[in-house]
This record gives sequence, C-alpha cells and structure tokens, in this order.
Amino acid sequence: MVGAPASADAVARARRLPLLGVGLHLNLVEGPPLLPPERVPALVGGDGGFDTNLVRAGCRFFFDPAARRQLAAEIRAQFAAFRATGLALDHVNAHRHMHIHPTVAGLILRIGREFGMRAVRVPDEPFALLRRAAAAEGMRVRRPLYAPWIALLRRKLRRAGLVLNDHLLGLAWTGAMTEARMLRLIADLPEGASELYCHPAAVRTARLRRTMPDYRPVEELAALQSGAVRAAVERAGIALVRYADLPAMS
Repeated sequence: MVGAPASADAVARARRLPLLGVGLHLNLVEGPPLLPPERVPALVGGDGGFDTNLVRAGCRFFFDPAARRQLAAEIRAQFAAFRATGLALDHVNAHRHMHIHPTVAGLILRIGREFGMRAVRVPDEPFALLRRAAAAEGMRVRRPLYAPWIALLRRKLRRAGLVLNDHLLGLAWTGAMTEARMLRLIADLPEGASELYCHPAAVRTARLRRTMPDYRPVEELAALQSGAVRAAVERAGIALVRYADLPAMS
C-alpha cells in the first residue's frame, strides 16, 4: 500500500528479502489518496480522504466520468510509486477487494500493463472447502453476494493472459486465521494455486484495536510461524511459491 505511513519501512524490509514476492495493494477507498486531494476531488470527502462507503464509491466510479478520470490518475500514481521503489512487481490487488469492481478492474488492466503487471489476485474462496471447515466449529457460511463480480474478474484476467490464483483462503475468516483453521484448510486443500489471506502483526496496537476491533493479528502471526502448520504443508506436498513462480508451474 504505497501511500500508507509505513510504506518506506516495508520497502526497506522487502529489499532485504529478495525472494519475497511483493505486490501492489491499490488503495482507493480508505485514508488519503497518493495524489493531492485537489487533483482527485470526485474521489475524496471534505477531510481529504477516500469515501469509505464502498457502495457509494462504486456507483461514483461507474457513473461519474470525472471520477473515472481521477480514478485512473490515482491508480497510475500508485503504480508509478511502486515502480519507484525498485522492487519487482509480483502481483496486484486492491484494498477491500475493490478490483472486482468492473470499472476498477478495467483501469487496472489498462494501466497495469504499462508497468509490467503480470499477475492479479482473485478473491475467490472455495465454498465447499470453507463449508466443511466451518462445520467443524458448528458454523454456517454463505456464498458472498459479490460472487458474480468475482467470476467476471476471473474471465477478464484470463482473456488478458494474466497469471492468477485459483483459490483464496481466509476471506470468510478475515482477521481470524488461527492455527486450527489453517490446519483444517490445509488438510482439505483443493488442487491449484491457493493464496493464504492473512493480516498478521507482532503486537495489537491501539490503532489496530480501533480500526480492526474484531481482528486477531497476533494469533495470525503465530499461526504463520507455527511448526504444526509448517509440518502440515510439508506432509501435503504443498509448494510455497510467489505469483511470479506460477507460470513456470503451469
């Protein structure tokens, strides 16, 4: 998230980890834009920040020509900021999964190619697997209402010849991917390329408690570092890869 306050620190850490696949997490719906607010007045409110109402923002992106032009400029600025880091662009996605919006997806496809974009995340959680895993906790899950837009995104990306994942694990349990849940999902993992979706943190700061009150980031970090999870991955013969590795696997 190139406009976030800690982005410079994240870039410095990524440069020390050359095998890490770093993606661009476009942000169009929370916090300040990368461009000056006066350059994108149709995208921001009186506080100079993006509209956090996803439905309202999505309607504006679709129906307002001025908003679409400013959206394109902001997306381009974020791609340019990532390129300026010197990091290889492993993949692209968007905050709150806004890249499933047809207008946003179209702009990302058009602009991203200019910056060497080769892979995009599809936020598509395998429902049958999730239903079985949730049943172990006595829970019931439902298909997301935006499933048709996910399918549309997948078709667009395939037509464009881009690399994409087959599955994403961790959407329904966003912020609560505990060790037990990871182990259940790994044990029943479908064929193909699955991305594990997590929001880990070493400590739960006051800001995290305020902005993500229901998230369990410290538990997610512990699960990612868990010896039991690592052993389960190895027993299942799962290869840990980056998006950049996926074409070589196909």
